Amino acid sequence: MELVAENMRDLSERYGGSGDDTPLAAAHFLPPDGDFLVAVRAADDRLLASAGWRRHGGDAELKRMFTRVEARGQGLARRMLAAVEESARAAGCERVILETGDKQPEAIALYESAGYQRIEDFGYYKGHPGVLSYAKKL
Repeated sequence: MELVAENMRDLSERYGGSGDDTPLAAAHFLPPDGDFLVAVRAADDRLLASAGWRRHGGDAELKRMFTRVEARGQGLARRMLAAVEESARAAGCERVILETGDKQPEAIALYESAGYQRIEDFGYYKGHPGVLSYAKKL
């Protein structure tokens, strides 16, 4: 998917390498154990944002949260995050957890303003310098 490739380029520019080496498969995002959402501009069907979650025990792990530069600053990321939370809640998840990095200040600001709190690192990048893990109870 073009939007995910753009997300990986953005992460690669920030962190180097491929951007994110977390093992993922499309099947991880299939209901009821996941979901993958996109925002589309109605005028021309251009994909503007994406966000997915996959089950991690009783939690939903947020993955591939991304908004194209042209669509930033309009509240789209906040709406995508709320949609992920609703999808995870409907699937019976107790909270949303996520990993981000210290070179993504806009993401950190979004998560913290949406009520996410720091937790012990848990995922693929656990123990890596600059990793920040968050959770929000649903």
